[in-house]
Amino acid sequence: MPNIFTDPEAIAEHVIRDVGTSLVVGLPLGLGKANHIVNALYARAVADRSIKLTLFSALTLEKPKPKSLLEQRFIGPVIDRLFGGYPDLVYADALRAGALPPNIEVIEFFFLAGQWLYRPVAQQNFISANYTHAASYLLSRGLNVVPQLVAKRVVDGATRYSLSCNTDTTLDVLRARAQGRASFKLIGQVNSELPFMPGAGDLPADEFAAVLDSPDTDFPLFAPPSEPISDTKYAIGLHAAGLVRDGGTLQIGIGQIGDALAQGLIVRHRDNARFHGIMKRLAPGTVQLAAAETAPFEKGLYGVSEMVFEAFLGLIDAGILKRDVDGVILHGAFFLGPQSFYRALREMPAEQLARIQMMPVSFTNEIFADADSKRRARVDARFVNNAMMATLLGAAISDGLENGQVVSGVGGQYNFVAQAFALEGARSVLALEATRPSGKGRQSNIRWFYGHETIPRHLRDIFVTEYGVADVRGKSDADVIAAMLQVADSRFQSELMRQAKDAGKLPRNYELPAAYRENFPERIRDALKPAREAGLLPSFPFGSDFTDVEQRLIPALQILQQAQRTPLQLAGLLWQGMRRPPDAANLECLARLGLDKPTHFAERAYRALVNAALQRARPG
Repeated sequence: MPNIFTDPEAIAEHVIRDVGTSLVVGLPLGLGKANHIVNALYARAVADRSIKLTLFSALTLEKPKPKSLLEQRFIGPVIDRLFGGYPDLVYADALRAGALPPNIEVIEFFFLAGQWLYRPVAQQNFISANYTHAASYLLSRGLNVVPQLVAKRVVDGATRYSLSCNTDTTLDVLRARAQGRASFKLIGQVNSELPFMPGAGDLPADEFAAVLDSPDTDFPLFAPPSEPISDTKYAIGLHAAGLVRDGGTLQIGIGQIGDALAQGLIVRHRDNARFHGIMKRLAPGTVQLAAAETAPFEKGLYGVSEMVFEAFLGLIDAGILKRDVDGVILHGAFFLGPQSFYRALREMPAEQLARIQMMPVSFTNEIFADADSKRRARVDARFVNNAMMATLLGAAISDGLENGQVVSGVGGQYNFVAQAFALEGARSVLALEATRPSGKGRQSNIRWFYGHETIPRHLRDIFVTEYGVADVRGKSDADVIAAMLQVADSRFQSELMRQAKDAGKLPRNYELPAAYRENFPERIRDALKPAREAGLLPSFPFGSDFTDVEQRLIPALQILQQAQRTPLQLAGLLWQGMRRPPDAANLECLARLGLDKPTHFAERAYRALVNAALQRARPG
């Protein structure tokens, strides 16, 4: 039975006394970190330089840190409301400040996107790894401590602990320990908000060497609020929704495109005629992918996804995710989401929760073990993940920049691409926005060449942008280039086509069909407007932790952010906001930012800018 502690310093002392002064600590990805235990171990190593502490982790979660006045006034209250009681990970603060002691090392294989781009120590200690390889790297480095956040339950007088949100690598290293290939201490920290998930992560107490269990160390789970879905992301999600086959299998990656895809599937299922109408407006005159599926779901889908998030519950509620495999409709390896998501899992009836099983990442992301049963289960699979950029020849850039800087990580993307080629009827769908902001203008995310690749061109399959679907599996280079040009933004098609022709990869007489020459943001906006106004494509399809006033402010602040790249646009907003006084609705929003009664010039300027942005953000 585990030793039970109520004090983080005491459990840290116990770990050091039990394991020694050379600590190789494997922290679960994202939500499952036992923050109080990690901070106590870190404090001991700071105070005693004879302790060598190596923290191996991924997706270190940090509270947002607003910078500008408007950011502070908008997001500050949200941070207090959603993250006020969340204990910061001290190692992250030290790493960001460049203040890690020499006896402490932090190694990660996946970053929160863009958060560590300009931190040399974090970049230097990054390990580029497939998610499924992380456990083996941990074991090879001599893993001896795994501190994990757990849920607790007493069944017939016996205490059990659930790995809950992070079965991913923990179950894999526990299997290695059971086979005699590893020796480490599993240390738990009980959290009352963590859902007790049934299945392989439901463990007896004797699997743990020690457990921290005290009301004083309980804390609210990290709960990032859902972000509003833009027209661009909705268009991508809707195109992807037309690729999912009834009776098939679904995996969705991290981000708003996943929410957009799920909502697109729900519209397709519940209001099929309107779904077809949206798609006709979205892609007029173009030929849809031959294998596209646009009918409602009769057989339903089975979900197998490394990440489980709130959109999956929306698909269950809509009667779409219902094809079961041995009684399970959704297998996942870790989860993360807003407070409503955790609450829904905690309050879900046992018989329904049993249909959602958390598994090791080796199960969700690979088919090697028990391959025959996985092949039977994962029929017509669609693995939908995000990319930052793609080349005209079909390579994908998803994790880093050509100068070597890491934006996020490979994570499970390669795993799912490999599955798409290994499973009969499966497809890999990589989703990306056609452009991104660059200085005062835009830059194409479809490139002729880029000096870094996450997925090489010989594994090219399906790409989706807001402008459509490029099915490039098994195609010649010239056909791939033509397909990728058709989903590129029209402001960049001519130059991309010229580069391909200059390289001899596209015939000199090739011309882009007229149907694909109108790939402009305005067309996407106009195509989605009727569905937006009808409430079919809400900004927050699965609810929001933002208040109604905050939800009205978000698009206005986005308009203001875009205007800041162009002084002339910013001046136009300022003039408009000064000329037209705010109405009652705008005053409510301005009051939320403390701008209803400005006291100095900066506040008066911000008041005018936000007022104008609110006016422009109004529908119609």
